[in-house]
Amino acid sequence: MKAFLLAAGLGTRLKPLTDSIPKCLVPIAGQPLLGIWFELCARHGISEVLVNLHHLPEMVRAFVAAWRGPLRVTTVFEPELLGSAGTVAGQRDFVAGESAFWILYADNLTDVDLGRMLAFHHTRRAEFTIGLAPTDTPREKGILTLDADGRVVDFTEKPREPRSNLANAGIYIAGPSLFESLNGPQPCPFDFGFHVLPRLVGRMHGYAITEYLEDIGTPAALAAAQAHWPRRAAGL
Repeated sequence: MKAFLLAAGLGTRLKPLTDSIPKCLVPIAGQPLLGIWFELCARHGISEVLVNLHHLPEMVRAFVAAWRGPLRVTTVFEPELLGSAGTVAGQRDFVAGESAFWILYADNLTDVDLGRMLAFHHTRRAEFTIGLAPTDTPREKGILTLDADGRVVDFTEKPREPRSNLANAGIYIAGPSLFESLNGPQPCPFDFGFHVLPRLVGRMHGYAITEYLEDIGTPAALAAAQAHWPRRAAGL
């Protein structure tokens, strides 16, 4: 199985740290975040990942070249940030012939059981499965509403009046039908939250992530991750 591992973000909120290191290589308890993702993917049967690059790309290329593990890693440089959906749309040949593939946001730190999520996806015979987690700041997130069967009946990015506290976790499983929603004229950047997920309402299922999940995009969140991750990594 293959995965898009979206890692090209600028990490603006983490400056000045990200002036000298790309966000995806920020160390968590001494290990670069991208390495944690590589290990998670390999542990759950993903054989190949595509990593998009933009900020400080040579540092990411050097890390990939030095990494030793069972994953095959392809990197793609974006001179201009294309957005999460723009990367997937532009690299659709990477998953040609795949019945299902992952789309993962590399600025999250997680130990989610991807195998369990994949089983959920297959059991539901879903076109698209979106990982979700509760949030205390729903106006700052992409917010979902589910029906009794777990189908997404509403999705709004950063709503003024949130209808739930269930937030997009940046972990998706998709099939080839996704590209029907990526065709045609596209804004740049082309974003899943603003431009694609609203089109998939009624066609995607929500999967509740109960494991650890932290977007490390702010200094406070990064500090929390640094404090909590060693115990999670040790299985405590």
